[in-house]
Amino acid sequence: MKTLLSLKIAGVMTGLLLSLPALAQQSDSQSLIEKGQYLAVAGDCGACHTHSGGKEFAGGLAIKTPIGEIFSTNITPSKTAGIGNYTLEEFDNAVRKGVRKDGGNLYPAMPYTSYSKISDDDMKALYAYFMSAVPAVDAKGPETALPFPFNVRLSMAGWNLLFAGGKPFVQDSTKSPEWNRGAYLAEGLAHCSTCHTPRNPLMAEESDKSLAGASLGTWFAPNISSDPHAGIGSWTQQDLMDYLATGRAENGSQAGGPMLEAIDKSFSKLSPEDLKAIATYIKSVPAQSINATSEKLKGETSETSDISLMNGTAPEGAKLYASHCATCHQASGQGSNGLPALYNNAALRRPVADNAVMAILEGLIPSKGQAMPAFNDKLDDQQVATLVNYLFTTYGDPKVQTTPARVKALRQGGEPSPLLVLAKVGMIVGALLLLIIGWTVFRSRRKRR
Repeated sequence: MKTLLSLKIAGVMTGLLLSLPALAQQSDSQSLIEKGQYLAVAGDCGACHTHSGGKEFAGGLAIKTPIGEIFSTNITPSKTAGIGNYTLEEFDNAVRKGVRKDGGNLYPAMPYTSYSKISDDDMKALYAYFMSAVPAVDAKGPETALPFPFNVRLSMAGWNLLFAGGKPFVQDSTKSPEWNRGAYLAEGLAHCSTCHTPRNPLMAEESDKSLAGASLGTWFAPNISSDPHAGIGSWTQQDLMDYLATGRAENGSQAGGPMLEAIDKSFSKLSPEDLKAIATYIKSVPAQSINATSEKLKGETSETSDISLMNGTAPEGAKLYASHCATCHQASGQGSNGLPALYNNAALRRPVADNAVMAILEGLIPSKGQAMPAFNDKLDDQQVATLVNYLFTTYGDPKVQTTPARVKALRQGGEPSPLLVLAKVGMIVGALLLLIIGWTVFRSRRKRR
């Protein structure tokens, strides 16, 4: 009996020992997938590759660019519509180099110039997540159809030679581990420079103006360098951490547009340690003095609006404010019940009025907290311009104003880019040069005869 019991125990022990490597491998694989999922959130992949009401990562979102709409692709592991047939190397080429499996070039609406900094180990984790944990969706979205010559993807090869080709992030041994982690995330996966750095006429980032602020066509991404006036040098580290986690900070800043989306879908889901690391790095970015705001700040509150409304002498802007804004922001702009005050509000201390216009047109709809409704179907271009100018004059920088024409352009997605015209002119000039060279060579050969 004892011998039989010993044999059973020995058999169980042997089975456990044999299964340990498999269990360990399964655990390692699951850890890799979970790491990849976190990295995909940090990279905000879902924001571009998931359209409203669509399945996650199935693509189809129309991304407005200065040269037309670019539709995001399906990056689920579907073998017919997504990236299910990609090897790790091909996945790496797409994410870090902007080259598809078929050799075609991606457009830099996909921030591969920033993603090039992702480490090899993190690329393996991302690949494991997308191939093993994301449900496959066998449906392709609309095809991108940009005007000539941008519809020829080979044209991006020349752009990549000039402006791409980045390498994985290299740690700075003179900085702390926290700073290096923040730099790795901010410069790479979080791709902060994609929005906050000005671009040259060829739409490449101007590296000497890193994080100095830039127009996105509609919304304006402000200067987030360490300059105390033009940037966020006066912010505390806690201000920045709170802003990234919630979309609001105690200094009167609240996120809108693409930044609000990035906070809702990415930054707010990062660990407190990573948010602190990003804040540590951003606070250290060299100061850039461009895109400065007004140094003058308003007082706390004013009774001007109330008095003018009572005696019937209110200007049109004040009347619009009373009709559409005062219920939430109060008659004197002091805010209440979690709704922001307008005095010293960051949206009214920008170098341009575009963000205030866009907030009124599109509203602010965070995933948590109070929402601001959209007024695009309630106010015409003249009314929006009048209201915004009143807001800046009363609560912000009176030197910053807008026009009905600008409101109309923003309502339609922004001013058209001169890039398409420049490209066509360049092609015509190039063709003429080739003709001149050809004719010169032809004449030269005829003379020799």
